[in-house]
Amino acid sequence: MPELNIITNRLLEWFCGNARDLPWRKTRDPYLIWVSEVMLQQTQVETVISYYQCWSETLPDIQSLAAADEDKVLKLWEGLGYYKRALNLKRAADLVINEFGGQIPAKVDQLKKLPGIGNYIAGAIASIAFGLPEPALDGNGIRVLARLLDFQKPVDHTANKHYLEEYLKTLLPDDHAGELNQAMMDLGSTICRPKDADCLRCPISEDCQAFRHGTVDLLPIKSRVRSIPHYDVVAAVIGHHDEVLVDKRDPNGLLGGLWEFPGGKVERDESHVEALQREIEEELGVRIMVGEKIGIYRHAYTHYRVTVHVHFCEILSGEPQALQSSEIRWMNIQSLKNLPMGKVDRQISQTLAAHFAA
Repeated sequence: MPELNIITNRLLEWFCGNARDLPWRKTRDPYLIWVSEVMLQQTQVETVISYYQCWSETLPDIQSLAAADEDKVLKLWEGLGYYKRALNLKRAADLVINEFGGQIPAKVDQLKKLPGIGNYIAGAIASIAFGLPEPALDGNGIRVLARLLDFQKPVDHTANKHYLEEYLKTLLPDDHAGELNQAMMDLGSTICRPKDADCLRCPISEDCQAFRHGTVDLLPIKSRVRSIPHYDVVAAVIGHHDEVLVDKRDPNGLLGGLWEFPGGKVERDESHVEALQREIEEELGVRIMVGEKIGIYRHAYTHYRVTVHVHFCEILSGEPQALQSSEIRWMNIQSLKNLPMGKVDRQISQTLAAHFAA
């Protein structure tokens, strides 16, 4: 087993001279550190920087987030994906105001009571903002530790991840835990990369069991990934004078709180026209005539992929109602840019704006 205090000292020394220059590292404000960590989940640092800067200028503190309406929060988040995280930030801000007197708690057990905060983000806030010796183990850190220990078990199993978290605790110094946690993140991002690890530049390579045993490229081990299903989806652009109909998704579902063009999945043995007529009747309570195809849009989510077929449609009978959504709204096409939308619906709205501007 590598000697712990030597590893800690080498990591801290390396971090002192090699830490990435990132905007959220220029503050100890727990709110801004929290926002950055939520944004960084499963998103590249380069992508997050502009979102973080815009968010911190628009909603600079917990009070402004709590006072903001849901559409504003989602619009600031648009393009980052995983929109439930933005809604959880908003809900957590309300709780901080109402139950913690507007002060973000420092202790991990209290932080984890807030929506959207799990072990990693709680540890990051506690250690980076408040200086507490709490582990914050992200994907980069897991990879570093799995290789350091030549850990031959699937790291995505809860018990195995917990083992690595407990090991990280033994490395944390009492006074620089935040720096040590960030050193693990940076080391995994810049040197101990998933592929083409730069072991000769690694500050702890001589302590690394995987480097010694020649197993770096084989680690970390993960469970077998299941195949990703694909769905055909249809969507309707329903026009009325110079406006189109959009609905707001249920806040508790996928892409919750975002605005979309109504539609849904194509069932087995259904044509696209049949599927669109059925979906619109179920969703809005109206019968439609399906017209010209606008386009085909493809997108990959975390657990599945979709191909979306979009048509102009006309209402034949009935008055639209929000039967399966939280709200419906007639919107001028050029005003759709002001609503928070997912990637595919944003592409559809841009197609429409370009078409009617021509």
